[in-house]
Amino acid sequence: MDVCCPPGVTHRPVRVDLVTALKPVCPNAGLPTPLIKDLLLHLTVCQLDELQPALNQRGISTHSGWIGVLQDMCGPNHGLDLHTEEEAKHEVMRSLFTLVFYGFTNNFVKKNIANLNNPSFLWAAAKCIRHFLLTANTHKPLQSLTAEQWPLLNLLEKRITSVSVSQSIDLSNRKTQTGLYILHRLLDHGEAKEVIVHVQCPIMLAWLLHGRGSQYINPELKDLMHSKKASCTSQTASTSADGASCSRGLETHASEDEDDQVTPCKRSKLDSVSVEEGSRKADLTVDPQVLCQTFTPCEGPSAGTCPWGQISCLEIRQCGSDSLRVLNSTLPTFFCLRSLTLHSFSTFRDLDVLGLARGLKQLTDSSRSSLTDLSISVLPYTELVEILLDASPNVTSLYVEIQTLIWGPRFSSHHPTTAGSDMSAELPLEKLTVKVAELQTDLRFITSLLRRSPHLTSLHLAGMRLPSGSSQSHLLTTLSESNHFLRRLNLEDLKLSDCLPEILNLLRNCKLEELLFNDCRLLEKCSDKEESLHQLVAVLKSVSSLHTLGLAQNRLAKNVCVLAELFSGPSPSLVKRLDISSNFIQPADLLKFAEELRTHRPPHRLTLDLRKNPADRDCDTWNNALKRLRPFCVLLVEGWKSTDTMVDHISNM
Repeated sequence: MDVCCPPGVTHRPVRVDLVTALKPVCPNAGLPTPLIKDLLLHLTVCQLDELQPALNQRGISTHSGWIGVLQDMCGPNHGLDLHTEEEAKHEVMRSLFTLVFYGFTNNFVKKNIANLNNPSFLWAAAKCIRHFLLTANTHKPLQSLTAEQWPLLNLLEKRITSVSVSQSIDLSNRKTQTGLYILHRLLDHGEAKEVIVHVQCPIMLAWLLHGRGSQYINPELKDLMHSKKASCTSQTASTSADGASCSRGLETHASEDEDDQVTPCKRSKLDSVSVEEGSRKADLTVDPQVLCQTFTPCEGPSAGTCPWGQISCLEIRQCGSDSLRVLNSTLPTFFCLRSLTLHSFSTFRDLDVLGLARGLKQLTDSSRSSLTDLSISVLPYTELVEILLDASPNVTSLYVEIQTLIWGPRFSSHHPTTAGSDMSAELPLEKLTVKVAELQTDLRFITSLLRRSPHLTSLHLAGMRLPSGSSQSHLLTTLSESNHFLRRLNLEDLKLSDCLPEILNLLRNCKLEELLFNDCRLLEKCSDKEESLHQLVAVLKSVSSLHTLGLAQNRLAKNVCVLAELFSGPSPSLVKRLDISSNFIQPADLLKFAEELRTHRPPHRLTLDLRKNPADRDCDTWNNALKRLRPFCVLLVEGWKSTDTMVDHISNM
């Protein structure tokens, strides 16, 4: 049996001659290794998967073959930062499985349809992927998982750890039962504990959360679970266009099911969901336990009480007020929830956030909370961050985006929610991300948060604007004094042009492993930019723990050559990844940098990000520079159009 084929399916690859030639690749026999590596670029996805175990036995990696597929999918100029065979293979399978399974197409799928449109590929891909996307309005592919593709559903049940729902689900439609049953198999019988909801559909969210970690029972859903036919409830009204299908009346019309070919293999054991052949008025059920009895095939396991899964990670990507009310009701007893991510395309209302804080506080007060990761965007102002932290003091990872509204009533610091709160208590935060979009940021907010978080190991700050004449130096000083365990620092879109002394002091007193300055205008006010960069490089070399350095979008331009000194002298830097993208590095300057780097070769193979630099100004010189770098660098490059970057060009004149 082929390794990539499901039971009863014979794999018939198109390039039989190549597979036949590569079949005898046992450790001590077969074609010469260089020839095999050349042939890898000509194999299909299924052929690569089939031959990989034998090739690995011989010590040959299929990495180049998978990268070749990705380049064919994304284009030759797309930067691919995938260093291992399994990373590249997973990216291929992840990208293609959803397209092929649902019958979607792009140029790559059209060109390779003969190799991909077969059960062999779906079986091979299902062994690799960990995430399943449920698209509710594509009924026939989902239906196939309950019929001829039943073995594939069994495999997905064992492999999938994350499930996402991309569209609103109309619980009145009999076709919906197929999607609900598949979700039940993955969430309750399978290994999936992470749920991602892409749409604003409160009743669907209630169905997903019902019985899977919280003891709360949504009253509207309870009516649906115990009724013979689903009926519309007030809660199903959606507040966004994406939830339109939830706001329709939940009355089934026969015309909706004219092309519905779902025929369960056996009749349900419960009269309330019996399905009569030829009837277009089949009773509906949304109860997972009943659905499982309805869809289980004759040769499947005997029907019984199904398990209830637990959701440990929940992400809602279009979280409106209605969805938030459903979630807040479940929080006090959502003991298995470890990670919660809430995103709204518009700014959350402060009353909604305060309701969330109350739910989190009740969960914390139960002493059974597992919640450690909290992510929410977009908050209307910074004061709400500390309210959320006060409500969930066990959180160790916090991600927030803040966009201050310039209209409407402002939150009062004397709100009852904050009464008795200790806003100076130490926090267990280890990872903190704060992204701000406002005209001016009160720096005291973030420095206070940093002082309360002495265990912080990862910090990402973006977009903080200070009043005219103010400096971010106080921020850097606070980091030096209060956050000695910091290992990853990412400062983005912050003006640090007057903070070189504080940056150098921070580097001398820390053990950073990753340092990212993205669009921080590091050299903007330096009278001697080259000398300032020399000072920075000299101190960076002394940070022996540093392995990732990002200086994207800092207008290094011709001064990029100074960075080669990182690897000079008796104690070269151990940096393995260097990001100098978007720095308006001209081809001649890159060539000079390449020559310097050949003189001072990095002790490890260096991943060098050169994307969004003007390669087209002199393609021959640019390609010559890349040729010199490739022997000791993994290069991340992509196409460039100088006409699209005139603003950056003017800024460097």
